[in-house]
Amino acid sequence: MLYPKDTQTREVKDLSGIWRFKVDRHNTGRADMWHMQPLQDTIPMPVPASYNDMTQDASIRDHIGDVWYETFFRIPRSWSGDRIMLRVGSACHHAVVWVNGRQAAEHKGGFLPFEADISEAVEYGMENRVTIVVNNVLTWQTLPPGRIKTFDDAKHPEGYRIQEYFHDFYNYAGLHRPVKVYRTPAAHIRDVTVTTDVQDGTGLVTYRTEASEAGAAVRVRLVDEEGRMVASGTGAQGTLRVENARLWKPLQAYLYTLHVELVGDDGETADHYMLDIGIRTVRVEGSRFLINGEPFYFKGFGKHEDSDIKGKGLDYAVNVKDFNLLKWIGANSFRTSHYPYAEEILDLADREGIVVIGEVPAVGFTFFNYNDKVYTPDQANDETLAHHLDVLNDMIARDKNHPSIVMWSVANEAATFQEEAVPYFRKVAETARVLDATRPLTLVQWALPDKCQVAQFFDVVCVNRYYSWYADPGCLDLVEHQVEWELSGWHRNFNKPVIMSEYGADAIAGFHQDPPVMFTEEYQCEMLQRYHNVFDRLDYVIGEHVWAFADFATKQGTTRINGNKKGVFTRQRQPKAAAHMLRRRWEQMAVTPKWSGR
Repeated sequence: MLYPKDTQTREVKDLSGIWRFKVDRHNTGRADMWHMQPLQDTIPMPVPASYNDMTQDASIRDHIGDVWYETFFRIPRSWSGDRIMLRVGSACHHAVVWVNGRQAAEHKGGFLPFEADISEAVEYGMENRVTIVVNNVLTWQTLPPGRIKTFDDAKHPEGYRIQEYFHDFYNYAGLHRPVKVYRTPAAHIRDVTVTTDVQDGTGLVTYRTEASEAGAAVRVRLVDEEGRMVASGTGAQGTLRVENARLWKPLQAYLYTLHVELVGDDGETADHYMLDIGIRTVRVEGSRFLINGEPFYFKGFGKHEDSDIKGKGLDYAVNVKDFNLLKWIGANSFRTSHYPYAEEILDLADREGIVVIGEVPAVGFTFFNYNDKVYTPDQANDETLAHHLDVLNDMIARDKNHPSIVMWSVANEAATFQEEAVPYFRKVAETARVLDATRPLTLVQWALPDKCQVAQFFDVVCVNRYYSWYADPGCLDLVEHQVEWELSGWHRNFNKPVIMSEYGADAIAGFHQDPPVMFTEEYQCEMLQRYHNVFDRLDYVIGEHVWAFADFATKQGTTRINGNKKGVFTRQRQPKAAAHMLRRRWEQMAVTPKWSGR
């Protein structure tokens, strides 16, 4: 799916701003057809943003079910005769869209965009109304999964229910990314796919285009950052050669711009689209992860789209601050834990040279009990798998051209120790390789190496582990023994490179004690250091992603103190002691890489 852009032939209207909002407290709005007329008794609500933290009303924050959004927009008369598209960047987790009371789209999946052709639904030069109902309910057939628990005992009011889910971040809901209206010519470019290779310093840019009309004439040109054309060609697909190519490198990004033009019968440009690309190669070879043929060591974090007030809403200021903090601390990478992030974040990663592991929202596929089955007819079943594959397809279709993304993660902490996981994740891995044969695959593991039954389907082993926190809490003296025992087991059993994709400890900013005790900044630093001692002596460990970049919101519970405090930055992006420790470590590693001299 092409991101909406203003080009020679296209125009975009961003509908971000203050929308009208209404909670459907009895979930009757669809049956009562609220979309057929302007919403009544509404309150203001910003888009993009999560709605949960916007008011002082806990019943809105905790609402289970439908909420309604509405705004008004105009389509210029000059757009008449063109193709008019409405695009929703994300809606957590189910949505139906109406334009002027006419259904335009329906979508399941909260972290990826969807769009609809509304050319026949709008009135040109007049005011138009868009209404969106968004539902936040999680079931075993959504990603992430969840379930509604209803109480029927005397201790609870009749019909009392809660939303249960098995992942450790708050179930923010709403329109989290921009809603846009854009126009293209009737004859238009539908999609562009780019892959790159390097041969003796020559960059090879292979492109494939899809147009609304089969056999349409296409011409392309590649322009460098100085505006010089370095290659050109014709045809719906082909390969461009770039002599002495500037490569896209971690922390040294270089982007070319691919201009794609659909050519009319008169030889003029019928449609035009621009795509920023990076020329680079990625592959796994033995126990190394290679970018442009050079060993790459992942230094960075798991993180979240999460901030005060806006929740998971796109926030350009927070995103720029986060990237500045990544550069300040010496990080070179992060994982989109545990869902695809906004395209605007990936654009920043492309521009700043930050390496990304892209992940689907398959988090919570476990009960953390080896005896409780996950893959059953009424839980993670065939419908779940079909949705998993749909989301995987949509994520790769959206993000395939980002040079920053070097690997796909198909799940986080799934119950891979159960034999039913084998056919499930074999199918997921096979599908991912068909969709994109150019990037390695991983699945982030919670199972122990002697229990996991699916790591053979993937190229890199990613492991989440919290020794001296959830296991043997407070026993820092066990960390090095346990981490080395486990990582050596992964390497021995599967002979693949290993990334420690999560490790860390909660630290409440300003809590101090020495000798270290849990929840203090000293304990967080000491735990991280002991993990690092092991990583430094194991040749097959190719990365360390601390959990987490910043503190973030979670559901309420006795193990969480106003959210998860494992961030090395606070939720307000202020550094804890661990941030300074990591900065010293990663700056030194930039001077003396792990494999230098080996």
